Amino acid sequence: MRIALVTGANHGIGAATAQALAAGGAAVVCAYWLVDDPVDPGVPETYRANRAANADAVVAAIRDRGGEAVAVAEDLTDPQAPRRLFDRAEAAFGPVDILINNATGWVQDTFSPRDADSYGRTLQPVSAATWQQQFAVDAMAPALLIAEFARRHTARDATWGRIVGLTSGGELGFPEEASYGAAKAAQTNYTMSAAVELAPLGITANVVHPPVTDTGWVTDAVRGFVSRSAAHVHVATPAEVAEVIAYLASDASGLITGNVITLR
Repeated sequence: MRIALVTGANHGIGAATAQALAAGGAAVVCAYWLVDDPVDPGVPETYRANRAANADAVVAAIRDRGGEAVAVAEDLTDPQAPRRLFDRAEAAFGPVDILINNATGWVQDTFSPRDADSYGRTLQPVSAATWQQQFAVDAMAPALLIAEFARRHTARDATWGRIVGLTSGGELGFPEEASYGAAKAAQTNYTMSAAVELAPLGITANVVHPPVTDTGWVTDAVRGFVSRSAAHVHVATPAEVAEVIAYLASDASGLITGNVITLR
């Protein structure tokens, strides 16, 4: 049985990935952290409620289908969090084989003087606080989780492992979500380095760039944007993205490593 650690597993793509991995026979540690999103006129209440949920419902759904899972609340801004998560996984199920870096410390910050984006969502100026919130969760935590994964993998002479990260943004960064895009770019770079450095250990490492994915934040205005866009094709469900992640975490994906896989 494979053991998977999924961060941000309380809602959206993380929750769907945890359930997809469990359906494939993995025992899953569903890591999450409760956040308190302020009311934002441009953000649907559904999305705020999803982000504020714990992972108990995800674990219950997995167990109802005969799978194995535990929920672990852990603040990824703490540099000691990766060690604690791996300790908890090993105590519950055994050594981790699959690491899914899905969690995000999402903030919308900008260099623009505007205080709202085109969808009415509140924008903050780029600051030390927005940088710290975003980079701690989206760059530092994945780097430390990969390092902890590699250290323990080596210590037990393991020969099989999978790392999957999630990214966003593009060649021109992520306007109106500047620190988010920059932190995701850093995570991508860490993951690509891991693909090369950890290949001799039997570990693959890839990054998934999801399409617009309805985790509760997609409004009619966003759907209209996608329908007019030359770069976007689908508004995906979390389960559709999770199918790709689960494939990259499977035996069948052994030849796929060092890729940023863009879904449209």
